[in-house]
Amino acid sequence: MKCPFCGTEDLKVTDSRNALDANAIRRRRECLHCNRRFTTFETIELIIQVKKRDGLYEDFQEDKLTSGLEAACRHTRISYEQVRTLASKIAGELMERQVREISTKEIGEIVMKYLKTMDTIAYIRFACVYRRFKDIGELMEAIQSIEPKDSVLK
Repeated sequence: MKCPFCGTEDLKVTDSRNALDANAIRRRRECLHCNRRFTTFETIELIIQVKKRDGLYEDFQEDKLTSGLEAACRHTRISYEQVRTLASKIAGELMERQVREISTKEIGEIVMKYLKTMDTIAYIRFACVYRRFKDIGELMEAIQSIEPKDSVLK
């Protein structure tokens, strides 16, 4: 690692702690050359191949999961912090499975399981994109499948 200010590699770690999610470590570093301080985050690299609907593969990206969750949860009671925590939780769940490949269908089902208990609007928004409803009838079926006890945030 190099200092972002002067480029030297003479650094020391002054503080380490868990970041917001359990999959990252926040480190406070000090450059021994220019004496400036900066923060770095170390995360576990999750190497899982995601099989897309069209048959192509791409690397799993927690950021992509976070942005999808963010879109579904926008203007709901789910905070950005809760979105990030959920994305980390899902990434952790995928790591625990110890698989090298997963389909977008499986990821979508995991996301919907969590959203269904967190916020019905976020659940329906995500379902609309994930399930690609063709008509209002399919949407109505998804809405009717939600039982009042499923939603914690009413």
